Amino acid sequence: MLLNKDISAEYIKSLTPEQRRRLCAEIRAFLVRTVTETGGHLASNLGTVELIVALHTVFSTPEDKIVFDVGHQAYVHKIITGRARKMNTLRCENGISGFPRSDESEHDAFLGGHSSISISAALGIAEGMKLDGDDHSVVAVIGDGAFTGGEAYEGINNAGKTDCNLIVVLNENEMSISKNTGAFALYLAQIRSSQKYYRTKKSVEGILEKTPVVGKTIGKAAQKTKKVLRAALYNSNLFENLGFKYLGPIDGHNLEELTDALTVAKLMKRPCLVHIYTKKGKGYPPAENNSGEYHGIPPKNCTAVDSEHFNERFGKVLCRLARQDKRICAVTAAMKYGTGLQFFAREFPERFFDVGIAEPHAVTFCAGLAAQDKIPVFAVYSSFLQRCYDQLIHDCAIERRHVVLAVDRAGFVGEDGETHHGVFDVPMLTSVPYITVYSPSNTDELEACLKKAVCEDDGVSAVRYPRGGEFYGGDRAEYSDYRYYKNGRGKLIFTYGRITANALMLREYCDVLQAVKIFPIQREIIDICLKYDELYFFEEGVQSGGVSEKIAAQLLACGYRGKIKITAPQGFMPQADVFRQLEKAQLDVEGMRKIVSG
Repeated sequence: MLLNKDISAEYIKSLTPEQRRRLCAEIRAFLVRTVTETGGHLASNLGTVELIVALHTVFSTPEDKIVFDVGHQAYVHKIITGRARKMNTLRCENGISGFPRSDESEHDAFLGGHSSISISAALGIAEGMKLDGDDHSVVAVIGDGAFTGGEAYEGINNAGKTDCNLIVVLNENEMSISKNTGAFALYLAQIRSSQKYYRTKKSVEGILEKTPVVGKTIGKAAQKTKKVLRAALYNSNLFENLGFKYLGPIDGHNLEELTDALTVAKLMKRPCLVHIYTKKGKGYPPAENNSGEYHGIPPKNCTAVDSEHFNERFGKVLCRLARQDKRICAVTAAMKYGTGLQFFAREFPERFFDVGIAEPHAVTFCAGLAAQDKIPVFAVYSSFLQRCYDQLIHDCAIERRHVVLAVDRAGFVGEDGETHHGVFDVPMLTSVPYITVYSPSNTDELEACLKKAVCEDDGVSAVRYPRGGEFYGGDRAEYSDYRYYKNGRGKLIFTYGRITANALMLREYCDVLQAVKIFPIQREIIDICLKYDELYFFEEGVQSGGVSEKIAAQLLACGYRGKIKITAPQGFMPQADVFRQLEKAQLDVEGMRKIVSG
């Protein structure tokens, strides 16, 4: 076995090409064994094994920097840089992260949890290194799915005018989570179909054989290489027009070809784009045949709640509403399956829009639909909605466009950790004038809230709900803006969302007030709170700017002099399972009990 517990980049550099190919096969088997136990992003990592082995053959981290876009495809990088022994702790509490983190390893150049950021970050790193007189390379690894996001173009547009040692590796696998859509995907397909594959070994092996490891002839060799590259391509393309040297397209599973191409790019000492094509799930038939399902898999011992998932109910209810109103449209940012919109896409394809990983565009696009008297529903993860603040204010709220936000994965999300928690949407959304925000505690409430948001509200409405299933069946009564559970206790708990289930377990200690419409804050909620001497607020979202703070401020303005205790997450919650995260935030039953009885 070439793969051992002490694998390192130095070890990989010492191997023959044939040994590296064998190592790639062993890494794939190791990934399947590990990730199917811990959970994580399997298909994307299986597709980039050869690429990352080639990167660590050509470059030397941490002196050279590798920036991963999204970062969930960096598991092989972690294995190679001394973390193979810790892979059994992947995405576990106190274990290694599912994403690159500079506080985890010096080999991780930049945090990568969201899409389309790598070129901008890598360019900043490269410019900073240049200011320090550091001549090492910076590599941004980005997928074609991430190129549907606007920041990728902002970064590449800015980078093309520089002379930094920046290399962009464009990994074309035709997938983000859903299959890629849009003109860029068609453009890459055109390159693949009309251009001869650039055979790096045949074109430049003579130059590389004559190039010493160090010395003045490196510069001359690089100049000759540029001429060879120009001759190897039919015509200039988008990337060359933006100031990059282009190599490709290259088979991303051909280790020798990859290594040669990256070596050439390293010699250029200027912005260069290496275009490769790979297959998600490579080497593991279940993931190859269904890369969407194997994009992210749960841990083997997953303790998920066995109930209907919120996003599944959302998708089915939206279909029922759309049958009754032909104005209803559904919009996703490359998350058809992740948000439950596969039902809508199948039944109403002409009213379904996948805009790619382009959340700000999606919001303004929805505003445009609303301007034509359509009712757009944008299903988006809470953590990705963070990108859309300006668009919500300027394009939607000012003219009170009727845009509905289905905010999935609100609250803690578990093993993906800090980059994916949905704990900032409430302060963000409730700062936007004229907005309505709902936070149902169960799937029946979700259905009722969605109907109100789509069919009755005007302006911007948001329905936020957590990942997975509900904690309990809950009150299945008809819709109400709030629910008040009064048992004559002298203390009152205020809460909303799924943790209402935990609060209701404490009715022997406290009365419970649950908000369903959490914003605007209802006057009745203020009046109820004013009757109690002790108020306990529990909120699965950051305290600063949250609903609890807003209610407390209104109470104080009304002259309230009783006790107010707010319990809400502060800072960033590390990875763990959701129940453990709620426990650490004192939002579980026992944590709430200690607070109200303490």
